Amino acid sequence: MRILILLLFFHCTASFAQKRLLIFAKTAGYHHQSIANGFPALQKLSAEHKFLADTTTDASQFTLKNLKRYAAVVFLSTTGDVLDEQQQKAFEDYIHQGGGFVGIHAASDTEYGWPWYGKLVGAYFVSHPAQQEAVLHVVDPNTIATRHFPLEWKRKDEWYNFKEIQTDLHILMTLDEKTYTGGINGDPHPFAWYHDFDGGRAFYTGLGHMEDSYTDPLFLKHVLGGILYATGTKKMELKK
Repeated sequence: MRILILLLFFHCTASFAQKRLLIFAKTAGYHHQSIANGFPALQKLSAEHKFLADTTTDASQFTLKNLKRYAAVVFLSTTGDVLDEQQQKAFEDYIHQGGGFVGIHAASDTEYGWPWYGKLVGAYFVSHPAQQEAVLHVVDPNTIATRHFPLEWKRKDEWYNFKEIQTDLHILMTLDEKTYTGGINGDPHPFAWYHDFDGGRAFYTGLGHMEDSYTDPLFLKHVLGGILYATGTKKMELKK
């Protein structure tokens, strides 16, 4: 009986030690169909790497007490004004206290009236051309979010143009505007990045519009790298 109690204790202790993610996908603007693919894909990815993951579109979960349960919050193609002022304040406090943020695709098409959020995510979406193939350049291959990519990666996605690009970003990948039509950012055109911000950690990728992204192992490893960094599980930069 005593051995059984000890086994249960250690099992419970291990469960409590697991890091937890909140995957948030509220949309007050355009709703990406790929969110339906992203929820189960990110939950599966989390489980494979010993994270617990909750999914929600409910902004009322943004209280500091609740957010403190999570090592990072993933904004999965959120759009528009998704948090009220009280919820915004709770999220700011969460980041100030060392929380993590992962932004996927339309996370940059979110909360234009909240300047702090724009600085956290790193830039705001401004426009995009028709979906088409383009070439991404890996600027820094020596990270857990990019080490698996070829240095030039051609794929089809929805290629965002950005405004208010922050100056403190560590750029991971850039988009080659010479390989498609409709780019307005010039060279360089950042498309994935990370930075330490306001006490916490933030990762963003412009990829993830396409539904098949969430079965693409290259994309999923890219997002996993962002999650590992944002949760404080691993440093982004690999040891040389």
